[in-house]
Amino acid sequence: MEIPVIDLSQLEGENRSKTMALLHEACEKWGFFQVENHGLEKKLMDKVKQLVNAHYEENLKESFYESETAKGLVNKCDIDWESSFFIWHRPASNINDIHDLSENLREMMDEYITQLIQLAEKLSQLMSENLGLDRDYIKKTFSGAKGSFCRNKDERVPGLEFSKDGEWIKIPPSKNNTIFVNTGDQLEVLSNGRYKSTLHRVMAGKEGSRLSIATFYNPAGDAIISSAPEFSYPQNYKFQDYLKLYATTKFSDKGPRFEAMKKLANGHGSLGV
Repeated sequence: MEIPVIDLSQLEGENRSKTMALLHEACEKWGFFQVENHGLEKKLMDKVKQLVNAHYEENLKESFYESETAKGLVNKCDIDWESSFFIWHRPASNINDIHDLSENLREMMDEYITQLIQLAEKLSQLMSENLGLDRDYIKKTFSGAKGSFCRNKDERVPGLEFSKDGEWIKIPPSKNNTIFVNTGDQLEVLSNGRYKSTLHRVMAGKEGSRLSIATFYNPAGDAIISSAPEFSYPQNYKFQDYLKLYATTKFSDKGPRFEAMKKLANGHGSLGV
């Protein structure tokens, strides 16, 4: 199986509909996809990767391998382990609390996360459009969104793999400056299950390593998450009322029928029979 690749440069021309359909299918059937021509500067991405790797080698690697955790993991490839740190970007940054970061890395991280959040907001608008919602629906729901950066370093993990329908999928190293995106639990809830939050698993190999520079676009802590009203089924109605409506609409699409039942259950409108 080939992982969907969304070329954002195709949104401005005659291929927009095709590209939007591909994104919609990726969210519905896969729960993850790759994005190219996303607007992030390749030079910036390469520099961040270089600086993060250097930080690991200089500040984390030795202490990790001296830890009891690492010593107990010899010859074990099926245990979740990593060396990592988190940077909160919004609403307030904690980057100055991590004292061993170089000044260059601090500056690069600030710009890198800012650009990634801009990309996340753009994708949220495209997803809202595909779901038939107001273009800024997801963005508004995530109002005051928190952006966080996570740096993981897994030794002996040569490739990143996801599980789809019980099958492991090898994700090759990016050759075209692509960014890997996976939809999360909040989007699955908001879309009433239409967009999937896929189980994320990594299978360790016998040699090699994996550098993961992940950025999370999360709602604010006090954000209320629920399915969009457009997707919610009618609730708390009498079945006899449903039968009256069904008798006059049984050859019609069920969507308008459910909408009528929602209004009736909420005390608005009438059955029209």
